[in-house]
Amino acid sequence: MAGLDLETKPWWVALIVGLVLGGGAIWASDRFLFKNIKLEIASQQEQLTELQRQVREGKAAEARLPQFQEEAQRLEAELQRLLRILPTARQTDDLIKRIKSLTERGAHRFVTFQPGAFIKKDFYTEWPIVVALEGGYHELALFFDRMARFSRIINVDALAIGRPQRQGLYSISATFTMKTFIYGDVTTQGGTP
Repeated sequence: MAGLDLETKPWWVALIVGLVLGGGAIWASDRFLFKNIKLEIASQQEQLTELQRQVREGKAAEARLPQFQEEAQRLEAELQRLLRILPTARQTDDLIKRIKSLTERGAHRFVTFQPGAFIKKDFYTEWPIVVALEGGYHELALFFDRMARFSRIINVDALAIGRPQRQGLYSISATFTMKTFIYGDVTTQGGTP
């Protein structure tokens, strides 16, 4: 080193200069060489901490998996029950068969079953069906009682009771609009009754 002659100085000056130069080298290497490595270590430590947290959450969720599966099965059963009440499709054949079976169980004559146009509501579609029956007053009441026990929602609207077209066998004629409901928009499912 130019201008610094340590041979003529006491030994402790050389020690101080050595310590200052060594400290400066350590500081410079720490400041410039190891800075990126320290930042990378800190970043990796944060990632490790986050992964450990995710593993803990995953293990907690795994411990609750049987509970979730049981809840999913319960919700699936509830969905199936609700779909019987408010189906996602028209199911015309099934509905006709069920109404026809009701008329056959009683002393009725099935005169008309005329599906109407769909009426789109908020989250469901209303499906009016005009029905005409002939039978006895008591049998008509039983017909409505049995229809009320269907799992599917069916409302009766515009009930008109009068004399039957053919006198003798039946005492009354009943015409009404049966309103059933379908979850969703039937018009996007291919829509005519």
